[in-house]
Amino acid sequence: MLSCRLHQCLCALLVLVAASHSLSAEESSGPQWHSLFDGETLDGWEQHSGDAKYTVEDGCIVGTSVPDTGNSFLCTTEQYGDFIFECWWKVDPVLNSGIQFRSLFYDEDTEVTGKDGKTRKVPADRVHGYQSEIDVEPERNRMWSVGVYDEARRGWLYPGIHGGDGDEFSTQGQKLTNVHGWNLTRIECQGDSIKTYLNGELRADFEDDMTSKGIIALQVHGIGNNAEKVGKQVRWRNIRIQILD
Repeated sequence: MLSCRLHQCLCALLVLVAASHSLSAEESSGPQWHSLFDGETLDGWEQHSGDAKYTVEDGCIVGTSVPDTGNSFLCTTEQYGDFIFECWWKVDPVLNSGIQFRSLFYDEDTEVTGKDGKTRKVPADRVHGYQSEIDVEPERNRMWSVGVYDEARRGWLYPGIHGGDGDEFSTQGQKLTNVHGWNLTRIECQGDSIKTYLNGELRADFEDDMTSKGIIALQVHGIGNNAEKVGKQVRWRNIRIQILD
């Protein structure tokens, strides 16, 4: 009897082990996370459009504002189409910032006709395209972080062209945003579908087909000659991506 029970226990244990191996194999066959930042250098990144300072400190990419320059972008050297992207960010509340995705720039002044039928002139080296906003400035009387803005093209997409009530969006943002601490942005792009999440909560959810592939970039917004904003910083860490296509 004891031998029979022992045999049954061993069989059950083998079933559990086999199930565990099967689950592990299934998980490993799915999209894997890839780090876009090694925590020590800016390898794989290049700066465009403006002259803000980008450095690496304590495992973070740090963007520092400077006067008399336009919007600055630290861009990946690779382009991405369908993906899931995540990173943590922390910003001085006086700054405006953002994370570009499926964005582009050209080496020369270029006229581009979008799928909306409008022709736009894009200056050389000007980063343009989708941006997941980082917006905690109290003077704006809103909190639209992780809404989607179409940089140097159409303006606000969500809330905006593709729906979303701005007041409700701001109220949700006020509840979700850690103004003086770290926040998690998640961006999901698959085909025409674009979704963004702030600290685990859905923010934007819409379809748009203007750009299907492009760079990811970290923005330091221009500050003009505002002395109070000079030297302020935005930080990004744990920058990673899953490739879906």
